[in-house]
Amino acid sequence: MYGQRLKELRTERGLTQAQLAESTGLSVKSMSKYENEKLDLSTDAVLRLCKFFKVSADYLLGLEDEEGTKAY
Repeated sequence: MYGQRLKELRTERGLTQAQLAESTGLSVKSMSKYENEKLDLSTDAVLRLCKFFKVSADYLLGLEDEEGTKAY
């Protein structure tokens, strides 16, 4: 779920994986793996991405459908 959510956030802002990686200090390789859920998000990556997109960790991880609305 987090991969799809991450890709949606990135594409909504018109960013490439490389641009997002550069903006967050994460690697392009990791960004691709995160979006394809081939690599679990580290705590550091969650914090960086949430701060960049201004969303909660619950939203990024798919625990909320919309900001503030629980998905479970």
